[in-house]
Amino acid sequence: MNKFLSSLLILTPLLTSSVSAAEKADPALAEITNFRQYSSTFASSGQPTREQFSTIAENGFERIVYIAFTNNQNALPDADLVVKGLGMEYMQVPVDFNNPLPSDFYAFADSMRRNTDKKTLLHCQVNARATAFSFLYRVIYADVPLAQAKADMNTVWQPNEVWRDFIFTVLAENDISPDCEDCDWTPPPPREQ
Repeated sequence: MNKFLSSLLILTPLLTSSVSAAEKADPALAEITNFRQYSSTFASSGQPTREQFSTIAENGFERIVYIAFTNNQNALPDADLVVKGLGMEYMQVPVDFNNPLPSDFYAFADSMRRNTDKKTLLHCQVNARATAFSFLYRVIYADVPLAQAKADMNTVWQPNEVWRDFIFTVLAENDISPDCEDCDWTPPPPREQ
């Protein structure tokens, strides 16, 4: 079998699982800020409302991981009670947007790797932190091609310099180069205040 055909056979299940998971997703999930379905067991989003957590549970999610602080403007201070009350697991890793640490990512990844079949929603406030963590998790542990994971992240945002450097550090710790043909890592210009 030639190299191209064998590569295509390897990539087809990855591409199809992402597409089929998205096609089967409840349209109500799309109403959650920047909701992205990566596979049948993994999605990320911005902050869900109290009512949207019910929709998430109804769609079979079993674990919620929140990677921001509870004092954020839109955060639900009792999200842990809401999520647990709906029968889902709840985990929080407070990630400083201006200083993400590799240890933050590994705390999340360790939880994910303990039970890879558990349907999980990873969320933050707008899905910037969460898409960066999703990118890293998918590339390092789920063998998703770097360019595909980067393109998915870019549907929400292009990481700024702090997050680009964080991503590069975690990739380097896992002996993965951030370079790929379609990967532009140029941070967006700073916003005027």
